[in-house]
Amino acid sequence: MISVYSLKDTYKEAWSRLWKNYLAFYKVQKSDEIYDLTFLRLIEENNECEGYIAFVGGSAAGIVHCIYHLHLWQKEKICYLQDLFVDENYRKHGVATKLISQIYAAADDKKAKGVYWLTQDFNETARSLYDEIGVKTPFIKYTRT
Repeated sequence: MISVYSLKDTYKEAWSRLWKNYLAFYKVQKSDEIYDLTFLRLIEENNECEGYIAFVGGSAAGIVHCIYHLHLWQKEKICYLQDLFVDENYRKHGVATKLISQIYAAADDKKAKGVYWLTQDFNETARSLYDEIGVKTPFIKYTRT
């Protein structure tokens, strides 16, 4: 059975392990200061960020983070699903779907107008799920060089 909980202090160690593995997948490293700041942002009340952790049995299996922000084409806020990671031992067992469903429910509760996310084109495992539960848009992302 998959259980999903809002992040809180007692989950920091499990969250940290999962987030480090997520960042390693994308070949990114962050300082301890960023780990602490990110976790604090995710557990603070009345913040524009939220985080959830999934457990299968007693094992931490996955995490998801989102950010609510203004959208200039509508009056309601929109939800950006920034990070989603499932431990490789729990992939293809419904953990990612359960975590995304949690974000959908939270966004609905906050009256957000929608939920969106990005992924890298080579992430075929994630994209196969996203193709089932979302709509691929024609947008291409650019960043400042």
